[in-house]
Amino acid sequence: MHRLDGTPAAANTIARKRAVFRGALGYAVELRLLPANPISQVRWRAPRATVAIHPVTVASPAQVRAILAQVCRIRPELAAFFGCPYYAALRPEEAVALRRGDLVLPGHGRGKLTLTAACPRTGSAWTGTGTPHEPRSLKHRPDGAIRVVPIPPVLVRMLRRHLDEHGSTPDGRLFRGGMLSEPVYGRAWHAARRAALGPDLAATALARRPYDLRHAALSLWLNASAEPAEVAARAGNSARVLHEVYLHCIDSRQDLVSQRIEDALDTDPGSRPPSPCGKASGYTHRRHHPGPCPLYVRRSPRRPARSPRTSRAADQG
Repeated sequence: MHRLDGTPAAANTIARKRAVFRGALGYAVELRLLPANPISQVRWRAPRATVAIHPVTVASPAQVRAILAQVCRIRPELAAFFGCPYYAALRPEEAVALRRGDLVLPGHGRGKLTLTAACPRTGSAWTGTGTPHEPRSLKHRPDGAIRVVPIPPVLVRMLRRHLDEHGSTPDGRLFRGGMLSEPVYGRAWHAARRAALGPDLAATALARRPYDLRHAALSLWLNASAEPAEVAARAGNSARVLHEVYLHCIDSRQDLVSQRIEDALDTDPGSRPPSPCGKASGYTHRRHHPGPCPLYVRRSPRRPARSPRTSRAADQG
């Protein structure tokens, strides 16, 4: 599949259009316009999309703090909104739907968010309400599912300051000014990013989108905790998805594994001090006794068998 300019289309675009086309043909089968879905007979496979996050897009805590400081200067009413994707790993559609009743903000220590819904932007032509946003359940979760996310004290203070200075909407939504849309918070993000990072870093892919704050948060959590199951529960993903998406951003055990590989390759243990990591085989002074190669075993020639009479004569002599 190619674009109008002749260049290959992206893998996600191909997968989306193929799914729509397959659904249309399936509907034609239901209407008995076709005897069977012909797309199942096509042996061509759509290219797989790359889901792993590139490390160059992940901002450091210092870089995120610098950008959030610029947001406070440019659009202070959006500072807590951008804090939610970074300090709680919320998707923007989840932060938009956040309500005052979803917050537990103690005076000191950690707080808690109880997520009950999301409000993605799909366009007014595709919603039942005629508005660009439509409240839905959490992503990949059934209706009524919730997700509890503990939040650090820094986000507790940001949310308390937001409520004190800007309040909430009459229906309890945390962020005012109508349903917060991507163009509104996108312009504020790009302006704050340029001011904080400078022209050179702003020209790169570093934290280019507000969604990259969630990627920075989950990368930080995985490296700091090494607890993928707990991180997945807080993020609303599976541990398998986290491993596939953040494969190149997890480096907490790289030094340990590299040292073990170097120790296993070391043929002269006395030439260098022993590593505290130990040997890859499990014992520092373990000796290896290789067995015969399973592909070629050299057998000794079989001797001819002696008859009982010959053996008896040899014994008497």
